Amino acid sequence: MSPVSLIARDELRLMRRNRVAVIAFALLVLLTLVAVVTSWGHQRAVAEVRARHQQAAEQAFDTQPNRHPHRVVHYGHFIYRPLGPLAAFDPGVDPYTGNSMFLEGHRQNTANFGDVRQSSLLIRFGQLTPAFVLQTVAPLLLIFLGYGAVARERERGTLRPLMLQGASCIQIIAGKVGALGLVAFLAGLPAMLGFALIAGQPGAQALPIAAIALGYGLYLALWVVLILLISAVTRRSRDALLALLALWTVVVVLLPRVAPDVASATIPLSNRLQTDIAVARDLRAMGDSHNPDDPHFAAFKRSVLDRYGVKRVEDLPVNYKGLLGMEGERMTSELFDRYAAQSNDAQARQNALVRGIGLLSPAIAVRATSMAAAGTDFAGHRRFLEQAEAYRYDLVQRLNRLQAEAVSYANDTAEDADADRRKRVSAGNWRKLPGFRFRLPDDTSLAAAALPGLLVLAGWLAVATAALVFITRRLGVR
Repeated sequence: MSPVSLIARDELRLMRRNRVAVIAFALLVLLTLVAVVTSWGHQRAVAEVRARHQQAAEQAFDTQPNRHPHRVVHYGHFIYRPLGPLAAFDPGVDPYTGNSMFLEGHRQNTANFGDVRQSSLLIRFGQLTPAFVLQTVAPLLLIFLGYGAVARERERGTLRPLMLQGASCIQIIAGKVGALGLVAFLAGLPAMLGFALIAGQPGAQALPIAAIALGYGLYLALWVVLILLISAVTRRSRDALLALLALWTVVVVLLPRVAPDVASATIPLSNRLQTDIAVARDLRAMGDSHNPDDPHFAAFKRSVLDRYGVKRVEDLPVNYKGLLGMEGERMTSELFDRYAAQSNDAQARQNALVRGIGLLSPAIAVRATSMAAAGTDFAGHRRFLEQAEAYRYDLVQRLNRLQAEAVSYANDTAEDADADRRKRVSAGNWRKLPGFRFRLPDDTSLAAAALPGLLVLAGWLAVATAALVFITRRLGVR
């Protein structure tokens, strides 16, 4: 048997004798299995609830009675964001951003009903998911199992006897890396088995699955190398443990919590009240469609009359009020889109700053990789908002067009006792309107979004490995 195998076997034997470590490992496996089961069950329950509410919302919208189309514009419609198959492994920002939207005319609403807003503050630290266990708990277990791997040999004076028996420094470190690497593999195996179960659902894509598996493989391998590196540069096991715990606290707990606060302070983001006030101010400046002397809408009226070759709106072959509604919706939507773009740009710059801080924290990098590949990051939330707004605008304009074509201007402006009945259109028109269907990106796009995080993890691993090799070569002369 090679010296590397002998050293690895001896290291594993020492780990097995550590009852605390064995119990901790068993608890980690149990915690991972609980996380897989609960996260998968929660995801399926949430998906079922959202689908049921979406069906109820569509049924309520389709079963409206005969109505004036503009009343349907203000009646509105609820839509719900469906979860992707990998959201059970890493829900990402979904619990924070909300999962439903109310669509109505003349307004652009935001998503509501995030899980965090309806749960205790404990959920803000991290949900019990397989991703959370691998990102936070697994490195801590590896630290307690491997902190003394090299420092213990130096502390006991057994490092040089090992070398005198023919084992080189490289072989000693390689054996210990192999032992701790095997423990890391076994620690991550239940989560990966759960991930394979989750990824086996319909709709799961191969490239994002591979990106997530590779990301967590690099992350755990990095912790193995970092633990051996710190253990090799310290002379006492206690010092190695304290240094590794400090590193874990900063890299896994502190930086991921501080980075968003730093980004928010550096790149301010207008809150909902400020945005609403600014939008209301700009809406007043845009003009009033009910004012015949308003410059913009007076010019719009002239252009409509010229297009149809008539002198009065009463002579138009279509309902002028419907055309006016379409023009007003176009203008207000452009205003909403401008403010939404400003908000999205600010949040994108905040996320870029967090990713920059992620160069100092592999935990941020693996989290970004996991969420991007699962489609549960900010870009995924933004896709939902953009598709929801495109659907809202199309829905409202279809209703405005229905008013222009199915309701006469004479009936629309009449005020007699029977006018309200004549203004209504058949309820069958609501069922002809298309429903909302959220379109997930293709697997290439999701994998490409995970690539920056993978590169950061690979860079960390390369630097840590080079440092470990350098320290290993100096073990024999220290």
